[in-house]
Amino acid sequence: MIERLLFHRLEELMPDFPAIAILGSRQVGKTTLAQALAEHFDHQSIYLDLESPTDRAKLTEPEQYFDLHEGKLIILDEIQRIPDLFQVLRGVIDRRRKKGFRSCQFLVLGSASLELIRQSSETLAGRIAYEELPGFTLLEVGDEGKNLEKLWLRGGFPDAYLANSDKSSMTWRQNFITTYLERDIPQIAQFIPTNRLRRLWTMLAHEQGQQINLSKFGASLDLTSPTVKSYVELLEDLLLIRSIRPWMSNVGKRLVKSPKVYIRDSGITHALLQISTLDNLLAHPVAGFSWEGFVIEHIISVLPKNADYGFYRTSAGAELDLVIQLGSQLWAIEIKQTLSPKLSKGFSIASEDVEATHRFFVYAGKEEFPLSEKVTAIGLIQLMNRIIALRENG
Repeated sequence: MIERLLFHRLEELMPDFPAIAILGSRQVGKTTLAQALAEHFDHQSIYLDLESPTDRAKLTEPEQYFDLHEGKLIILDEIQRIPDLFQVLRGVIDRRRKKGFRSCQFLVLGSASLELIRQSSETLAGRIAYEELPGFTLLEVGDEGKNLEKLWLRGGFPDAYLANSDKSSMTWRQNFITTYLERDIPQIAQFIPTNRLRRLWTMLAHEQGQQINLSKFGASLDLTSPTVKSYVELLEDLLLIRSIRPWMSNVGKRLVKSPKVYIRDSGITHALLQISTLDNLLAHPVAGFSWEGFVIEHIISVLPKNADYGFYRTSAGAELDLVIQLGSQLWAIEIKQTLSPKLSKGFSIASEDVEATHRFFVYAGKEEFPLSEKVTAIGLIQLMNRIIALRENG
């Protein structure tokens, strides 16, 4: 089994935080990671799936249950199903602190990030640490052989990536999409029509990495713009899509102000578009934008928590796919699915606009070399390692 890199960060947090939240979409491996962590720290740990009526019944009197198992690490999976537990956890943690408990007592797992953070931050401030578990990345699978192409095509969900064949992987991803639409989302938002949400999700796949027009989407779906916006926000809250905000720089130029929207997992993008093989992907119009989203998700997965990022685009066409603030450094990044990187005038102009200190062209190869005096062509895994080194050194 491919080792999850987040394990080591969580291992460092556990002595200092009484509660740790692991966020991530369904099926990304949160439960497996939490159970491995629990096995490492506490062989007597308890796992409760809060979508199970049997496990929910155990928490009819949660304080008594937690007191009964004091000293054991308790894993609470899909805790957003019982939001009242956050207030209970605060009282339990504070009482245990007075007894000298300092290390982690609760692992909280959730697949709805914004709501989970909102609920817990109001009651567990200073008592909980947050970490997000992405799908598999190149740092885990390695960029040897065809791993990069396989990961891009299938995406990072463990069962999709590790499937025996591309066909089996596609079947898993299509079932994942159907399960979300027909079971998971109705539990959260009962009045959203499944067929319209599937169409919206598919439309977002076609518009991968674009600034979406809510009115246009609404007309196609026979929905109002505010309704479309609420559906998009739901998919974002469920960690299925990501909105990248424009980088606002005081450059005195007309900048676009709408976010770009990406489906976070490339394999889900391809499943929605019925792209089942690498050959089909490379021939598809979405290929370039799919690669862009794939690279951006990888980069974000290793950024320090205080890093700011966005995209930059002027009405005149100067553009940066990604701008990252890393301490005193400002990185300008161009992303292209090519083995022969070439600089565009728009990238050069935009880099000067934002006064980038570091400029990179992320391409589909592995070798690192200068494209110009200021710009470096670099492979994805090499750029990720640069960010990790910078993060660890300061």
